Amino acid sequence: MSHRMTFWSAVPAFYQAQLKLTMAAKKGLGDAVLAELVVLRASQLNKCAFCIDMHVTNLREAGVEARRIDLLPAWEEAGDLYSERERAALAFTEAVTVLTEGAVPDAVYERAAAQFDEGELAHLLGVIVAINNWNRVNVTVRQPPGAEL
Repeated sequence: MSHRMTFWSAVPAFYQAQLKLTMAAKKGLGDAVLAELVVLRASQLNKCAFCIDMHVTNLREAGVEARRIDLLPAWEEAGDLYSERERAALAFTEAVTVLTEGAVPDAVYERAAAQFDEGELAHLLGVIVAINNWNRVNVTVRQPPGAEL
């Protein structure tokens, strides 16, 4: 597959706005590793090679254990490798990203709301929305892993 367009440089104001959106959402979440796990999981679901490459690299550089990165696609089966807070965030990420049932199920929302206060949950949702935006653009334009934006 070949790279289709240089979207981010073609719309620099959009790129800057997307960066600000992402930084604002992550800042309010507070936990950088949790945010990276969430964006990696959404990127895996969306099959965004560019973002998967970036966020795996970020997690490795942050010193996250390789098993936690490697087993992320199977987090539900990974036992206590992920905290309850992380599992709630990952379930919420999957529900918001995939929208399989056309909505985020109440049980998934309530599980996340039990682990995050309202402000944190709003920022978590913001992180998920932001990465899905990045993913959709990068998958559409076939942004190659490791490329400059």
